[in-house]
Amino acid sequence: MEVGIIGLGKMGLNLALNLKDQGYQVKGLDLSVHAQKTAQEAGITLYQTLADLTNSFSGRRILWLMLPAGTVTEGVLEELWTLVSAKDIVIEGGNSNYKDSIRRAAWFKEKEVHYFDCGTSGGVSGARKDACLMIGGNEIAFLEVESLFADVAVLGGYLYAGESGSGHFLKMVHNGIEYGMMQAIGEGFQLIEQSAYDFDLASVAEVWNHGSVIRSWLMEIAAAQFNESPKLEEYRGVVAASGEARWTVETALEMNVAVPTIAMSLFMRNLSQEEDSFSAKVVSALRNGFGGHEIVAKE
Repeated sequence: MEVGIIGLGKMGLNLALNLKDQGYQVKGLDLSVHAQKTAQEAGITLYQTLADLTNSFSGRRILWLMLPAGTVTEGVLEELWTLVSAKDIVIEGGNSNYKDSIRRAAWFKEKEVHYFDCGTSGGVSGARKDACLMIGGNEIAFLEVESLFADVAVLGGYLYAGESGSGHFLKMVHNGIEYGMMQAIGEGFQLIEQSAYDFDLASVAEVWNHGSVIRSWLMEIAAAQFNESPKLEEYRGVVAASGEARWTVETALEMNVAVPTIAMSLFMRNLSQEEDSFSAKVVSALRNGFGGHEIVAKE
């Protein structure tokens, strides 16, 4: 089966390699020279334009986007709309707003093209092997290509979520929960770090990750980061907010649902732009550990 990956950054390239390992004929496109070089070295066939990529398919096109949400994704989809044909499949794996996904699915339906919003979790390592996927779109079309999602996901790690928008809705809420969990971990370690005891923070994270109620991948990452840098000296307590938690809070307000923990974690990220707190350093280290997010160096 031929699959085109549009966007060969950290997530897109690792997804492409995952698919390649599963025996798919993978082709890709990215405007970044660095991304092109890395993909070529990994054996991915590259194309320079969307027209070249779409024309390279011998049959039904399956085009999987792994691009930043917003203007970039919108622009690529607008051009793709002019190039695809009935029965083709477009999978949008970025962190788009679910309302945009509903609109885009209706737009592609005009050409009888199946559009899936695919919430993707698991970080860079998940994209490379064993992703977690939440997929929204036409169920009949999903069943036709279900094996594609099953092949790149961890066992039990993909879900047909329902109609268009449902996949990105789930990923939005997932990321809101993630914000709250990381904030709680950061605050806990700030208490530990500022206490009168001389704790080894890596050892604390290690023991908590063996049998405790709060054992998790995030705690595993915390242990690894503390082992690498016991006091996180190279981190500033500045943590970016990528948008999904804000959408979660806005949606909760629209639905009259209380989400105080998620809301407060979002506000703390905003506050981190002004304060260099240890809890924010921990969250920054966790994000770097699971997603390769850039470390903001101390001035």
